[in-house]
Amino acid sequence: MHPRYTLSAIALAITSYAHADTTPTYSLDDVIVTATRTPTSDVTATYDSEVYTQAMIKASGATTLVDYLTQNTALTVMPSYGNQFTPLLDMRGYGLSNGFQNMVISLDGQRLNNIDGMPALLGSIPLSSIDRIEITPGSGSVIYGDGATAGTIQIYTHPHKGVTLATSAGNHGQLTGTVTAGLSTELLQLSASSDYQHSDGTSQADITGHKDASTLNTQTGQIKFRPLETLWLSLNGASSRADTRYVGPLTLAQFQSDPTQNGGNQYNHQALNSDQWRFGAAWDITSLTKLTLSHNQENKLSDYISPYPYTSNYDYTTDDIALIHNGDSWKLTTGVQSFNGTRASVSSFTTPNNTSKNNLGYYAHGEYHLGQLTLSAGARHEKVDYNYAPAGGTALFSNQQFNAWDIGTNYQFNPKTSVFANYNHAFLAPDIDSFFNTFTGSFNGFIVPETVKTLTVGVNHATDQHKVKIALFRADLNNEIYYNPFTYTSTNLDQSHKYGIELRDVWHINEQLSLNARYTYTRAIIDRASDGVGGTYNGNDLPGVPKHGINLGMTYLWTDHSTINLTQMWRSTAYAANDFANNATQRQAAIQSTNFAVHYHYKNYEASAAIDNIFAHSNGLWVQDDTIYPVNFTRNYRIGLKASF
Repeated sequence: MHPRYTLSAIALAITSYAHADTTPTYSLDDVIVTATRTPTSDVTATYDSEVYTQAMIKASGATTLVDYLTQNTALTVMPSYGNQFTPLLDMRGYGLSNGFQNMVISLDGQRLNNIDGMPALLGSIPLSSIDRIEITPGSGSVIYGDGATAGTIQIYTHPHKGVTLATSAGNHGQLTGTVTAGLSTELLQLSASSDYQHSDGTSQADITGHKDASTLNTQTGQIKFRPLETLWLSLNGASSRADTRYVGPLTLAQFQSDPTQNGGNQYNHQALNSDQWRFGAAWDITSLTKLTLSHNQENKLSDYISPYPYTSNYDYTTDDIALIHNGDSWKLTTGVQSFNGTRASVSSFTTPNNTSKNNLGYYAHGEYHLGQLTLSAGARHEKVDYNYAPAGGTALFSNQQFNAWDIGTNYQFNPKTSVFANYNHAFLAPDIDSFFNTFTGSFNGFIVPETVKTLTVGVNHATDQHKVKIALFRADLNNEIYYNPFTYTSTNLDQSHKYGIELRDVWHINEQLSLNARYTYTRAIIDRASDGVGGTYNGNDLPGVPKHGINLGMTYLWTDHSTINLTQMWRSTAYAANDFANNATQRQAAIQSTNFAVHYHYKNYEASAAIDNIFAHSNGLWVQDDTIYPVNFTRNYRIGLKASF
């Protein structure tokens, strides 16, 4: 049994800076977003967007993808019960318990979301392989379909060139190692990488003598070649092996006296293995029109070894075909996507079963430019089938039909300033864990899907040295899916809404100094909840959602070869994750972290040193009274070396 909770994020990490030569000279006014599969300047986009290029990532000081998302974006990011490799994510107040299921996460166009309540294995994506990250809050349901209720995250990688060796070590047994190699010509690209991460853990040993240690090994490879002038073919493979022990909860007295202690429990132990391959093709029909297709197969094994043995085998198959036209005055993307996912589960406390979720979607999205005015519209139809086949029991089947749509506009006053508005309708078909009681494992029934309409309006102002974006949003939800911790079942909030404001400011003061700031104000309100609670939650705040969030960062080019990074993160107090009644004695405490890093670069060699959580602030996750999960409560330091050939 694994507790479910909603909470806002912490863990702002800052570590080795990749190349001092790039600090902080990248331009801010030529950023391109491709969330609709057609490249568009983010200043002229008809939807809200956050774009993080390779140059921005290098200038951040982060060393892992999870670190980067935590310290540089408006997302809330939290280790999943201490697991840094499969983090919980939230965007725009959907909460960490279900927030990651309310956004679609993709890697090079391949969907990473699982069919159950397990977050995506983001820790297996090396930051050094990432070309850019695009986040589209409040939109994306036409192109990406099921689950894009809060928005989407698209991660794009680049092929490696030459050979790179990197390693780092720190307290608490922190150890990383990365090897990359690649070759690129006009007709052929070869790329491979191997990544290792390990930590001995920061908490004391549990009652069996084990600490909260974690290890992750990831290998990737890609072959991409061009048999014809207009045709590219690619074959990708990836393999990951993760082994993690999760910390248990503490009482308030225990947490305040010593957050490193064990609360008299055994840590959950999980092994997670993933193997996948992907074939892709891109054919340029004309200079403006292309056809793309991909086929992906993933096999995954999740084994909760102790204290409650639970094994799941996953088999995912994904197919995607799209026709894309990228003209000067109009753009069009249309396609078909299918996903077939099956989980075979065996545990010590439930009936063995096979459960599947199969999606088939059709969509079209267009964009038209009229001088300074841009208009966009799109629609999607998707069918979702569920099958539940318990061993020795009666098989059950459910079929659901969904529609999504998106309309947007952008008016550009001048090349630097624009305003935009977007209205989006999205849906979330429940994950298969929603149909089961998490305590007994018994079938809970097919619950009602979630739908949401989101309005976002905003303004952009960007020069090559200064960029500001302000966005206001409101989302109205029907049947928001949430986990009831008192019945161990998932159910629906009849009606709820969310609203807020997001401010992003990046300023390159001069060639030496760059500053950035992000502020979010978010409210998530339960309007009506009748299922099992009789309206007692009506008008309450959704627990675990802080009203205020602040991220501040500074990058300073100390010398031609050395760089200093300083970052501060703060999240305001909130109701504890299970406190839907808003009346618990204990509240989620404010979370904060101050981080520092220095980096030295000379020719093909680099050295770095970093301190995270300089003031050793004790952060924790308040699930309910006297149920607190300690996270990121220690001062962590490390040194790193890198060589490129």
